[in-house]
Amino acid sequence: MNDFLTYFNLGFKHITDLGGYDHILFIVALCAVYLISDWKQLLIIVTFFTIGHSITLALAVLKLVNIDSKIIEFLIPVTILFTALSNLFQNLPENSLKKFPTPVSRYILTGFFGLIHGLGFSNYLKSLLGVESDIFIPLLSFNIGLEIGQLIIVLIIMLLSFIFYNLFNFKRKDINLVTSGFVAGVTMTLLIDKWIF
Repeated sequence: MNDFLTYFNLGFKHITDLGGYDHILFIVALCAVYLISDWKQLLIIVTFFTIGHSITLALAVLKLVNIDSKIIEFLIPVTILFTALSNLFQNLPENSLKKFPTPVSRYILTGFFGLIHGLGFSNYLKSLLGVESDIFIPLLSFNIGLEIGQLIIVLIIMLLSFIFYNLFNFKRKDINLVTSGFVAGVTMTLLIDKWIF
């Protein structure tokens, strides 16, 4: 039980750590186009992200997948920037590219991006495991910690959007524009920092 709580706390702290804010930025970008009333769509998209990063987290920790960490550290901000910029298409006038990406393609892209983020999580977890022989409990508890932390971040974002939408009468498109624009701007600095070419 001690091992479970130890790795649970490590997973929780990893996703909520403001020092490693790239994963938080991605979750913010994912949520930017949704309101609390869209909770079913939001639940689906977060689930796709969870499935994606859970798969590669497990594969990498089990040493079935091994990709250079510098490539992953570069690709993570690429996924954030793409998500933030695609959100801005939601603000285009009718009869334009407003439906890009479509809900289904958005779910699939998020699952794919989750695969990339899972590799980022795995680099951290592998460094913690060292020569540990039994990795099932650490892997499971770390992943559960990540998910609880992720859900708390989603709830905070949805609470803030509820306040701005319902109490301050912000329009949905304005919330999306400000949030996605902020995420895109911050992510550009990450991309420059992680540039590998």
